Amino acid sequence: MNDSFDSKEFRQVLGHFPTGVVIISGLDGAGKPQGLTIGSFSSISLDPPLVGFFPGLNSKSWPAIAESGFFCVNVLAASQSDLCWRFAKESEDRFNGVDWSNSPNNSPKIAGAVAYIDCAIESSSQIGDHLLIVGRVQSLEAVAGAGSPMVFSKGAVVTTSQLT
Repeated sequence: MNDSFDSKEFRQVLGHFPTGVVIISGLDGAGKPQGLTIGSFSSISLDPPLVGFFPGLNSKSWPAIAESGFFCVNVLAASQSDLCWRFAKESEDRFNGVDWSNSPNNSPKIAGAVAYIDCAIESSSQIGDHLLIVGRVQSLEAVAGAGSPMVFSKGAVVTTSQLT
């Protein structure tokens, strides 16, 4: 990296762009649930239906999930900040005490999320210090009455009324 480039300033400035927060979940080769918090999730294409996200190259959770060929995007509710932070840190027991059920592709659907997007892995490409994972949407669901989605801005979870 360029010595004159300030990565701390880069993160601080880009933190002014609010993002939604999701937990990408799946099962590892042993059938154990795995997951990681992602703030770089996006819709890519309507035809075919594709979504994408960017896990870091050093993630231990993503390679374990990728073994299955499937993942589920759990769009977190504003009230789920505890899960956001739990799944942001590498840990063997992230799912300990977390209520979840199986998606149609058997990936964990975390209870209380506002939406679920169940995907098959379409492609994976290295871009800088991250991977670009593209998933083909297999099924999806918005949960009626689940509340507002979580939004992250300037290093913190915020409500949409705080974004002004």
